[in-house]
Amino acid sequence: MSQDGQLTTSFRKVRTIGPLHTSGPVVVTSDAKRVVTCLGEVAILTNVDSGQEICRFYNDSSQITAMTLSPSEENLVIITASLSIRIYPFPPLYSPPHTAPLQPSRHIPKAHDAPVHVATIDNTSTYLATGSADGVAKVWDLKKGFTTHSFKGHGGVISCINLHVPASSTQEDGLTGRIILATGSVDTRIRIFDLSRSNNVLGGVKPTAVLNGHVSVPRGIAFSTDGKFLVTAGRDSVVLIWKGKHAEEITTKSNKSDSTTLSYELVKTLPVSEAVETLGIVDSSLISGSSVKSQRLHFFIGGEKGVIHIWDGIDGKLVKTLKQRNTHSGDTNELHSIQEALFCRAAATIVSVHADQNIIFHSIRSSTITRQLIGFNDEIVDAVFLTSASSSHDSPTDRTRECDNYLSIATNSSLIRVYATTKEHGLNSFLLDSHTDTVLALDRSPDGTILASVGKDKSVRVWVPSSESHGRWECIAIGKGHAESVGALAIAKKNNEGMPDFIITGSQDCTIKLWDLGSIPSKASHSDAPKNLPSLVTQKAHDKDINSLDIAPNDSILATGSQDKTARLFAIQYQKNVNASLKPIAILKGHKRGIWNVKFSKHEKVLATASGDKTVKLWSIEDHTCLKTFEGHTNSVLRVEFHNAGRQLLTTASDGLMKLWNIAKEVCIATMDNHEDKVWALAVSLDEKTVVTAAADSVITFWEDSTELVQAENFEKKKKEHEDLAMFEHHFFKNEYKEAIVLALSTGQPRRLYQLFSTVSSLRAVPSRIDHDTGELRETYDSGNITGNPAVDNVIRTLPPQELSKLLRLVRDWNATARTSVIAQIVLHAIMKLRRASDIQAAFMPPKDHIDNFQEQVAQEASSSGDSLRDILDALIPYTERHLSRIDRQVQDTYILDFILREMDGIGTEDDGMQIDSF
Repeated sequence: MSQDGQLTTSFRKVRTIGPLHTSGPVVVTSDAKRVVTCLGEVAILTNVDSGQEICRFYNDSSQITAMTLSPSEENLVIITASLSIRIYPFPPLYSPPHTAPLQPSRHIPKAHDAPVHVATIDNTSTYLATGSADGVAKVWDLKKGFTTHSFKGHGGVISCINLHVPASSTQEDGLTGRIILATGSVDTRIRIFDLSRSNNVLGGVKPTAVLNGHVSVPRGIAFSTDGKFLVTAGRDSVVLIWKGKHAEEITTKSNKSDSTTLSYELVKTLPVSEAVETLGIVDSSLISGSSVKSQRLHFFIGGEKGVIHIWDGIDGKLVKTLKQRNTHSGDTNELHSIQEALFCRAAATIVSVHADQNIIFHSIRSSTITRQLIGFNDEIVDAVFLTSASSSHDSPTDRTRECDNYLSIATNSSLIRVYATTKEHGLNSFLLDSHTDTVLALDRSPDGTILASVGKDKSVRVWVPSSESHGRWECIAIGKGHAESVGALAIAKKNNEGMPDFIITGSQDCTIKLWDLGSIPSKASHSDAPKNLPSLVTQKAHDKDINSLDIAPNDSILATGSQDKTARLFAIQYQKNVNASLKPIAILKGHKRGIWNVKFSKHEKVLATASGDKTVKLWSIEDHTCLKTFEGHTNSVLRVEFHNAGRQLLTTASDGLMKLWNIAKEVCIATMDNHEDKVWALAVSLDEKTVVTAAADSVITFWEDSTELVQAENFEKKKKEHEDLAMFEHHFFKNEYKEAIVLALSTGQPRRLYQLFSTVSSLRAVPSRIDHDTGELRETYDSGNITGNPAVDNVIRTLPPQELSKLLRLVRDWNATARTSVIAQIVLHAIMKLRRASDIQAAFMPPKDHIDNFQEQVAQEASSSGDSLRDILDALIPYTERHLSRIDRQVQDTYILDFILREMDGIGTEDDGMQIDSF
């Protein structure tokens, strides 16, 4: 809120949380600090710590089917449905954000004849292996981009693939050891190929071994670090461990690889009681806690249960289960299931990607969730700020700093998503899981520590701060009794701290209920079972769905808004743990469509209603009359909030806009736009400095009051303009034309620059002569004085390329108007006479030492915005031809005028009878 009681005039976007991952593969760096996700057909690199987007990778607008990162983190491989493989240089850690999409260093078109769904890079970052839907596996040289091997004969779609290269097998002179490719396909078989036996690229080589053991599609395949063991897992809920036969002999006789046949024998079968979708090898030192290299075989699996399990492959025992999400909500196991899991060695973390687009970081050492990224929020229907409970040892400064430090949102899900509002936490979030169906509305207590939610499961739930972990909430109470979905609620506001007295809910069954919170504690642990909320009042309120509720600041009046086009007021009488009543006071009629939101002012006895008729109305609580009507949105107004001590309104609507209104003058002060769909959620912080909007486009936008900042910027801008004007006039008075022209171009003062050229041109002395052929008086121009002053000509002759391009753009603008076209033609004539064509062309090209993707993007943007040289010439030519035609017509008119004047002189002399002497 602005200081000194002034009105807020503007908000500035300070942060946006948009979709991160919609579908497709995910890649995470070894330190777990950066993640590459698929947003539609685009791959995005994001800094996990800050939540900042680093870059986007150029794509052909095709769906991404496979993606893998080399262990050296030098190359990222993206394979799309267009069957092309693109290899990108991977940006290093702490690289600045890229404005333009990152271009691939190598592009392999039509790498396969069918879509590629699995790809991997070997542990030495030398080879890329891909498997397609037509049962063909190929191995590529990652640096040179050609195929080294091609293997056919799979029984269908290749479902998993892995490539093992011994650490000592890559030398400068070629391959000196066994390189093993293992594939799994939908025919349930595992095939082993020995790449060191042949350089076949046509697909004629048969597999060295075919392993039968699975009865369903294998989905995970991994080699042990030394290559002696192969671990496979599939949807048949078993993990098979295979050991390579004669492993030592194979290694020592690498130069005679053709004389030995590589095969694997099954040594262990582990039932895991779930369909496995992903598998990987984990460093044994992370499990044992010892830095000594262990000979144990540890691997992790993830699947339909949505849990990461770590197993000991030698003993065949489950050694660790990483902390999982709560799964007692109404979301099915299909949404909780793990689609992919990645091991981040440097961070000792396993990252799991779930079917509901959530990405969870699990610490192997502590078995806890360290970070959670929400990939896609779908349609956001409500949002409220939350404040973590302050400790009794916290200072007042700490408590102030923690105010509104979380934001909870309701989406098309039974899970409530909670984000940290500070940028330091990046995109980290957590989920509140208790509802069994979609959550429709949220509300908070006056101090922001208590959260209440309602949804399609016909219930209301109360969340209180956790007594075990700071910044977490637990469900402490559940109220059931409505016959239909509950879409509106309001929490009592009289108690500024702790648990409010009651909650009122509104349902599609057209009734409202008052729930008593008198016996509900203000904190809870995870093990506490939710209590049942007692309902003190049940009353029919409307004839159609109830969309919104709000309670007056003194808890004396309830306002309801419904699809029946009316808002109603009820008097609240409440006795803690005893009884309560809701008595109708008034019906507010005036809207032409359903009412979406109602809101009391904290400072005046007025009520605001937002309606589907595109208007907001302000009502008096005392006489129940409509005081003001605000019009300006182009679609249904969905949310309304009072702002700035009740003197202003904030509204959001289906047109994707947020508007700021002056209540006294009934005018819109500012319009903020950052959404492409209905803005269902509007939340204002307690200090009114921050506003959050969230919409059906899955975008959350944080806005901050920028009134004082804009005023300061405008003051500095005006001050700078006055200084520049004074400096310009000083240079012009001193005839320092070069300094004056460069200053006008650099500071964007086209009017001052036009006045300079106009003044110089008007002072030009143009000698004249009589044309002996026509007898006309003609002006003669000095080639060294085109603009009217040789010094100005010299300035144009020596202008730097960047300033020359700016001058040409100004000439284009001046030439479009007849009033300023004369000066435009003079300056254009000077440029064409004094500068070479190569100079003009170079003015629109990026510097040679700065040509990169960013500069190319800038050039493309300039071309698309009409500021390229071709666009300028295309704009100059027609207007110049028009001005020439206009001058030609004027010249012709002068001949006609001369003729008429001569004839009139002749007529006058004849009437007077005077004789005209002939010369």
